[in-house]
Amino acid sequence: MLLDSYKTIVRPSEGLYKEKGSRFISFAFPVQSEDEIKLIMAGIRKEHFSARHCCYAWSLGMEPARFRMNDDGEPSGTAGRPIFGQIQSNGLTNILLVVVRYFGGTLLGVSGLIQAYKKAAQDAIVNSSVICKTVEFTLEVSFKHVAMNSLMKIVKDEQLEVLKTRFDLLCVILLKVGSARLKEIEAKIENTEGVIRHSIVQE
Repeated sequence: MLLDSYKTIVRPSEGLYKEKGSRFISFAFPVQSEDEIKLIMAGIRKEHFSARHCCYAWSLGMEPARFRMNDDGEPSGTAGRPIFGQIQSNGLTNILLVVVRYFGGTLLGVSGLIQAYKKAAQDAIVNSSVICKTVEFTLEVSFKHVAMNSLMKIVKDEQLEVLKTRFDLLCVILLKVGSARLKEIEAKIENTEGVIRHSIVQE
């Protein structure tokens, strides 16, 4: 079953939590891929090279979402998990949450660390804006010239966004389609004479 929408953040944001001399600086980023996450993490580690810990969690995609948590040297379960807990409790995906800790000299204990990383991550989310996005797919259709007029009529009648076209011996058109209408549009395209094949790519 395709979900129609998901929640994510609009823009990068920062947060801060202080406890017994330690500073927990948090960052939230809207992200689309693991490669993007790696680049962001490399930049944060370079900028905060003197920080004691650089912990994070992320979630990508729809159910089942891909996710990861990292404690970066903190006791197991005290950093990555509470950071990820904020992603879950806010129902977010396509988000990276990072909390950088500058140690203040006083140990916080397990419960203190969990609370600190949770609060810092929460602050970064609060300082951004959460939005609901429609799940959209790119539909690639390969067809013969004979199907041109029929496909263009579908595009016009359904008010579909055309992303790209290529008219050659075998023509190709890329269409943006919301998940709620995907099956309906697919059926119309499949019943069009001259269509060779189509494939779907989630954005």
